[in-house]
Amino acid sequence: MKALVLESFNTPYQLKQIDKPVAGKGQVLVKIFASSVNPLDLKIKSGHAGHAKAVLPAILGIDMAGVVEAVGEGVTGFIPGDEVYGLTGGIAGVPGTLAEYAAVDADLLAIKPKNLSMREAAALPLVLITAWEGLVDRANVNKDKTVLVHGGAGGVGHIAVQLSKALGAQVFSTVDATKNEVITGYGATPIDYKNLTVDQYVQQCTNGEGFDVIFDTIGGETLDASFKAAKQYVGHVLSILGWGTHSLAPLSFHGATYSGVFTLYPLITGKGRKHHGDILREATQLIESGKLKPLVDPENYTLETISNAYEALEQGKAKGKVVININN
Repeated sequence: MKALVLESFNTPYQLKQIDKPVAGKGQVLVKIFASSVNPLDLKIKSGHAGHAKAVLPAILGIDMAGVVEAVGEGVTGFIPGDEVYGLTGGIAGVPGTLAEYAAVDADLLAIKPKNLSMREAAALPLVLITAWEGLVDRANVNKDKTVLVHGGAGGVGHIAVQLSKALGAQVFSTVDATKNEVITGYGATPIDYKNLTVDQYVQQCTNGEGFDVIFDTIGGETLDASFKAAKQYVGHVLSILGWGTHSLAPLSFHGATYSGVFTLYPLITGKGRKHHGDILREATQLIESGKLKPLVDPENYTLETISNAYEALEQGKAKGKVVININN
């Protein structure tokens, strides 16, 4: 099969012919049709994502959608011909999805939503699981909650906004004013964070009470701002980029709580992999009911033109999730 192999960090991929994998015990052999590109992929390739524990040489690529070609011993949930999607590899020595085939842990997979194309399904796993682990698993978002999503037009952000709405919450999002229509299109309220202080938008959106749940996809100063915007006693701040040093004083004075979201943990440790598949199966019901849909960049990239895909993401040219077409 064809696969992109990274021999050393911060160097071009090498397109190689390598042996097609075989499904082992508990695994499914998937013919991959599409793989999406996340900011994390860029960091891993450049050597700036030590937490992903990449082992070189490696096949990178985290997300995928494809068709089951064979199942290994002990697998009962899938049969050849099933269309599937999942967050399946590319870190911690687990072969990734920038290849024509992958043998993956069956627990990481779910049947692809019927109303999505392969490209759309491949755009979802990492961002969807990340949003779900924060909003559902940790914050228990429901119809009684006000939710603020920082960066609601981004990869994780646009799914977090839709998921919060699907769960019945009143949703707000900080966003560049040029992308207000994206947020209003999801039924949420955009916040002009460039021209409003934290105190001003907290007053404007919540009558000064603060938000029940704040989902930070930006990190840095945005996480600090989140601590200030949390509702007294019941506020819950979530962050997918909680690195660095932050003052917890504003959070403490609000009597609020904080949770970090580390989506890669099951792939790195082997623990909790089934939960990733469970999340995708539950989310599929929302997707098929029309409540969740990924925004996908229309440009078609292939294994041969992946450098262009990475460049589009790095330079902010992409209009949605960037997807690599692999098998036609």
